[in-house]
Amino acid sequence: MTGRRQNSLGIGSVDWSSVLIYVALVVIGWLNIYAAVYDESHASIFDVSQRYGMQMIWIGVSAFVAIAILLIDDKYYHMLAYPFYWGAILMLIAVLFVGKEVHGAKSWIVLGPVALQPTELVKFTTALALARYMSTYTFSIHRFSSIVRMFAIIVLPALIIMLQNDTGSAMVYGAFLFVLYREGFNGWIYVALIMALLLFIFSFLLTPEALLALLVLACVVSEGISNGRWRSKIIYVASVALSTLVLYFGLNLLLHGRLTVYASLLISVLLSLVLVVVYAYRQRLRNVYMYVGLFLASLLFTSTIDYVFNEVLQVHQQKRILDTLGLESDLKGWGYNVNQSKIAIGSGGFFGKGFLGGTQTKFNFVPEQSTDFIFCTVGEEWGFLGTLIVTSLFALLILRLMKMGERQQEPFGRIYCYSVAAIFFFHVMVNIGMTIGLMPVIGIPLPFFSYGGSSLVAFTILFFVAVKLDAGKRESLIDQ
Repeated sequence: MTGRRQNSLGIGSVDWSSVLIYVALVVIGWLNIYAAVYDESHASIFDVSQRYGMQMIWIGVSAFVAIAILLIDDKYYHMLAYPFYWGAILMLIAVLFVGKEVHGAKSWIVLGPVALQPTELVKFTTALALARYMSTYTFSIHRFSSIVRMFAIIVLPALIIMLQNDTGSAMVYGAFLFVLYREGFNGWIYVALIMALLLFIFSFLLTPEALLALLVLACVVSEGISNGRWRSKIIYVASVALSTLVLYFGLNLLLHGRLTVYASLLISVLLSLVLVVVYAYRQRLRNVYMYVGLFLASLLFTSTIDYVFNEVLQVHQQKRILDTLGLESDLKGWGYNVNQSKIAIGSGGFFGKGFLGGTQTKFNFVPEQSTDFIFCTVGEEWGFLGTLIVTSLFALLILRLMKMGERQQEPFGRIYCYSVAAIFFFHVMVNIGMTIGLMPVIGIPLPFFSYGGSSLVAFTILFFVAVKLDAGKRESLIDQ
């Protein structure tokens, strides 16, 4: 390490473009909190008796934390990754016993006038621990033991957070799947996850018979496309469909309609699959087995959806899913938040109503308008143009984080930067998606916008550690 590196600690190579985007988002977020809960009797934005005044204090704390992170040598983040992780896990466990319940989730620790949410900080420690483990020499993303330990690091905090009844925060840990894909995790896992999501959605939109037919068609067509010429593919698909129909009508004729339509169709499909497996065995078509197994796994998955939906999910979670899929409409109940949110955003038009000119937010039509639904204020007062600017800033920040990751020569920095990018992407996508009705309401903050000290400080730590790792790497390259 040269004297220059020791003196500057990498600060001279900070990606200031990314820092400016961060500052812009924080300032815009602060102004929107002011607009969302504006009170004429407390007109000063610096009034600490109001949320916007408190947010100013948290912005100051975040600035102090950011400077401290840049002054600390980046090697310590690698060294302290595991102690930070296990310390955060102990905090999560402590919350289960001494935490305060807010909106049904026991995820807050109250220290005098300050309430802290450790779940926000654990995202940072999990990203560090994952980067530390996946950068070890013994790690291989294709080795089963490594995969188990890797997922244990991700799943452990998520499970504890679910015990706190904070499902939304637990779902954020699914963002790490993007990181694993970048590091070469098996792509078929993602295909299976996408299929499971589609099956979950279609299980609500289609009848059991139609869903079964769709499963058969999807698996048979997939196998047909991957094997043989087009003529043989068409013949193969037609043969399976024909055998299913013959078996279906034969079964109904034999039993005189004593089975339901779905049961008859299911038995016919299973018998048809037996014929497919026999044919595949005789013709040595091994890939057929994979698609048959995929079909059976899908069938098993869809049969458990009703149980999970009715017995595992809570009532408000069920209602939010049904409302998002358009299967239920309760504009005065479960769908009230999203409906008012869409009205507020839509009323802004192209240019918006102007700063402090929003009526939906001013008259408190939108619940949680300074936290989970802060994006409504952006849409109403700044219009489509304002939302485009805000989403563009978030997109630029995420792309800059990915670029920082690609600049890293060592896996630790790359994995951490991609983890931060994935967490930000998940938060932005889900939060904005739920305000416009494209995602179920799961209650996670919009980075740098939603009111709250825990989230602002945690997102600041996540971002500036990535900036520091990037700066340290660039400074070492200059010194060389």
